[in-house]
Amino acid sequence: MFIVTGGAGFIGANLVAALNARGTKDIVVVDDLTQADKFTNLADCDIADYLDRREYLRRIQNGRSRSKIKAIFHQGACSDTMEHNGAYMMENNFEYSKSVLHYCQSQRIPLIYASSAAVYGAGKVFRESRDHEAPLNVYGYSKLLFDHYVRRVLPKKTAPIVGLRYFNVYGDREQHKGRMASVAFHHFQQFRRDGKVRLFEGCDGYAAGEQRRDFVSVEDVVAVNLYFLDHPKKSGVYNVGAGRSQPFNDVAVAVINAFRRRAGETPINLNLAEARARGAIEYIPFPESLIGKYQSFTQADVGALRKAGYRRAFLTVEQGVARYIGRLMERVGE
Repeated sequence: MFIVTGGAGFIGANLVAALNARGTKDIVVVDDLTQADKFTNLADCDIADYLDRREYLRRIQNGRSRSKIKAIFHQGACSDTMEHNGAYMMENNFEYSKSVLHYCQSQRIPLIYASSAAVYGAGKVFRESRDHEAPLNVYGYSKLLFDHYVRRVLPKKTAPIVGLRYFNVYGDREQHKGRMASVAFHHFQQFRRDGKVRLFEGCDGYAAGEQRRDFVSVEDVVAVNLYFLDHPKKSGVYNVGAGRSQPFNDVAVAVINAFRRRAGETPINLNLAEARARGAIEYIPFPESLIGKYQSFTQADVGALRKAGYRRAFLTVEQGVARYIGRLMERVGE
């Protein structure tokens, strides 16, 4: 049996689907369906049971165990980087995670959990080291604090513990995330509705749309999770990104070209002047609310991940976004 917390969410539901693809259906999903539309992420999946996160938390805090749990994928968290309620964030992301960790250690169950690149803040070096960790918001701090907690437990662990610092993840089953959905998803919606995509004007010394992020497909994120499931002797905190930064403009062009290919039109080159001349990209003012709180550059140092034995190549924006937008267009019948 496997447990996936946040299993109706973006990455969690993709993990459930990937386990199904392996022939595994003995999965317990833990989530909070107050936002009911998340159920659609699981509609095509096979699971053994569903538990509300509050009931699950009560059970593990009381030491109640279901036998033969092979691993827990702990993806459940508040991932809203604009959430200002620190008490809520710490209860959901730190205290809840500590309970899951202690339960796994007491029952000797491997734990693979979601951390975040938000722990690095506005730094320029993205390596799993205290010297480079300086979050810009309470979300990032909640993730960093749990990573620190895990680091203290690791030397005396009774079962594997793996923390995965996700960079900018995009892909299937994120439609419920609203404004926290990926840039690729928002660009899909914008181009489908308006025939153009919108990007921020320049900031932090970057030209319009040239802020750079490490965009990573959820396909790759799932593959890394399953790698550590299959290699239970590995423990630690690892970055999960493509290991390359690409500008938001690249995402915009990849989305535009996916629509153009679908319509039988010639893709535009990575030439922003051409895209702007066609009216396919519009640059909008950078929000004042994000000044000083925005990561204008991220690029995962994946050295530790490679040293842990993970060798698979990560999709580029051009590859991964094209595949993702193609699937989105199929779903809406375009």
